Amino acid sequence: MNQPVRLGLFYAALFVGTGASSPYIPVWFASRGLSGAEIGLILSAPMLARAVTAPAMAMWADSFRLRRTPLILMALASAGAYGLLAAPFGFAWWFGVWFFASSVFATIAPLTDVIAFARARLDGFNFGWPRGIGSVAFVIANIVVGALLVRFSPELVVVWITAAAMLAALGARALLPPDPVREGGAVSRLSERFAGLKDLLRDGDFMLAVISAGLIQSAHAFYYSFSTLAWKQQAIPESLTGILWGVAVTAEVAFLWFLEPWRRRVGPRHLLVMGGVAALARWTILSLSPPLWLVFPLQALHVFTYAATFLASLQIVERLSSPANASAAQTINSALSGGLLMGAATIGSGWLFDAVGAKGYLAMAVMSGLGLIGALRLYGVRRLDA
Repeated sequence: MNQPVRLGLFYAALFVGTGASSPYIPVWFASRGLSGAEIGLILSAPMLARAVTAPAMAMWADSFRLRRTPLILMALASAGAYGLLAAPFGFAWWFGVWFFASSVFATIAPLTDVIAFARARLDGFNFGWPRGIGSVAFVIANIVVGALLVRFSPELVVVWITAAAMLAALGARALLPPDPVREGGAVSRLSERFAGLKDLLRDGDFMLAVISAGLIQSAHAFYYSFSTLAWKQQAIPESLTGILWGVAVTAEVAFLWFLEPWRRRVGPRHLLVMGGVAALARWTILSLSPPLWLVFPLQALHVFTYAATFLASLQIVERLSSPANASAAQTINSALSGGLLMGAATIGSGWLFDAVGAKGYLAMAVMSGLGLIGALRLYGVRRLDA
């Protein structure tokens, strides 16, 4: 089995779990009698804390000799925590257990990106192929678990994500290459890891890049949380909601799988700018409640607003970091786009939807515009000229 396939299968093991937890864990919490406010607090807390928890776990991960070792341990810890959700101890228990499980499991993907991106560069394959397999697994989990919940109780969700985390632990051991954290396999000292993290946080170019990409990525918050409800208000049938989401993910996977030569020619800075421009247009037009025929091409812009921005941020972050702090760099990148900024935008999106409905997309357009301004400033960073 070649390396891209092995990495793709591991990404699938990861995302078959998040494909169930992202849309359906609120259903499980609701079945336990929690209110919407309580569920929102449980789900947003680990995202808001990720700016701290993710770099801390990345520093811990870099204390091992092999990059895959901490991933095995993190997946096992997540599986154990997911299983503990079943204990009927109430809100405080579920808050603490979910905070731990979500924080740990969410950090596995960016640490995997470090391995896969380095392997793609060294072995000459398209990083998008294995990552795209993960996206397909995410969609399959969405569909399958949704269909199963029609017939079975919400307990299925906890069973599924626990089993998926165990599968990820096995996959980390069997599928990931034994790549060393440091050349020669030496273990870094804690002082060196702290120094690497401090270097990143003090690097103005690096912080400009991750905040700019994070703003563009986090501007999806209103879409992820309230697009279905907004379309329902526009009298778009719920039967088309899945199709509209499917158009976005299909476009994303096509980009990851088939546009690698074009992506290399364009370069990461141009891609990030394209992502910002597309996001500004997408969210502005959606705020106007456009007709259905226009929503479909807007969904196809997911190619740029998500996929191009995601790949551009990975490549820019890799260029602005060193092998010694690559894990911390990618987790800081992920923690901002999928954590602190996304959590804040998600909380704000709820208030915006209640107040102005679909016009809440305009706030996402503002975020995208700020990210675009930052992306344009990256043209002055000489380290990205190579």
